Amino acid sequence: MSGWNDQVAMAVAAGEGLLLIVVLLVVIGLSSRLSKLKKAHQQLMGDTGVTNIEDVMHAVHQHLAEVDGKLNEHQASLGKHERRLAALKGRIGVHRFNAFSDSGSDLSFSVALVNEAQDGVVITGIHGREQTFLYAKPIDKGQSAYMLTPEEKTAINQAMQKE
Repeated sequence: MSGWNDQVAMAVAAGEGLLLIVVLLVVIGLSSRLSKLKKAHQQLMGDTGVTNIEDVMHAVHQHLAEVDGKLNEHQASLGKHERRLAALKGRIGVHRFNAFSDSGSDLSFSVALVNEAQDGVVITGIHGREQTFLYAKPIDKGQSAYMLTPEEKTAINQAMQKE
């Protein structure tokens, strides 16, 4: 019976050895995964000097709130500048014409200076042989309190077609 105990002991020792190899492989695998997790943790934490993830997340949220606030400020400023730019009289239309069909050439003119809302001014110069007359008419929403000539309306339309 002693031989049988020796065989059992050998089988148990072989099983323990096999189990030890399996455990060693599992430990090596877990060690590798732990190393990868440490690297990922280091990348996540960065150079914050903080080891607690909650503190890092709190700092990220604070920074995000600051960025959000600055974005809102910039959007408000941009809107203000867009409204200001739209109000500028930056669209210009020039229409030259011959005021007197019997003499001269296209020496008379109408110049319209308007913004996107069609507010501005139209200036007309009527050039004659003896003298030149200049007229300025305010424009509000494409209309004037003074009667507009067809040439002035043409200049306003030309200015509004420009972008």
